[in-house]
Amino acid sequence: MKHFSEMTPMAERIIDAAQGLIQQQGYNGFSYDDVAKLVGIKKPSIHHHFSKKEELVTVLVQRYTHRFRGELLVIEGLHASPMERLAAYAAVFEQTFNRERRLCVCGMLGAESGSLPEAVADEIARFFKVNLDWLTQIMTDAQHAGLIKNNCAAESLAQTYLSALEGAMVLGRGMHTVQGPADIARTFLSTVSA
Repeated sequence: MKHFSEMTPMAERIIDAAQGLIQQQGYNGFSYDDVAKLVGIKKPSIHHHFSKKEELVTVLVQRYTHRFRGELLVIEGLHASPMERLAAYAAVFEQTFNRERRLCVCGMLGAESGSLPEAVADEIARFFKVNLDWLTQIMTDAQHAGLIKNNCAAESLAQTYLSALEGAMVLGRGMHTVQGPADIARTFLSTVSA
C-alpha cells in the first residue's frame, strides 16, 4: 500500500477531493465517479493512483493524522498554558466545522467503522489514539497546575473533551445551529476548571 508521503500532485488532488466528500457524505456516500468529477479526470485515472477505495481512504487518513499532528505541534509552539492549548485544540475543530458544516474525517468515518475495511479502521483508531494521548498529557498538565479539578482521571477528561468536540460537530450539522465545537469547548472547560 502507498504512503501519503509518496503522493504525486494528481494523487494529492484526488485525496483532497475524497476528503471533502468524506467530510460531507462519509465513506459509503461517495464513489470514484464522484471524485473523478470533482478532479476533472476519468475514473480509470483514479485507479492508476489508488487501485481500490480502501487504499485511497487509508492513505487519506494517514495524511489527515499527520497533518493533525502538525496542528498539535503548532498549538504547543504558540501556547504555553494547558488551558490555552485546550482552547486552541477546539479551534481546529471549529475551523473544520465552519467549512460548510464539515465533520472531522475520522469522526465521520468512525461512525461507519463497522462497515469499513480493516486497514481504514486501523488508521482511524490511530488518529484517535494520537489525539487522546496528546489530550491526556494536556489534561494532566492542567491538573498538576491546579487549573482543572482532580476529581476525574486525565484520560477520562481527554476522552470526554474529544467526544464533546466530535459530537458538537454532528449535533451542529444535524440541528443547523451556529453553535459549534468552540462553544461546547468553553462550556466543558468552564465546568472542569478548578
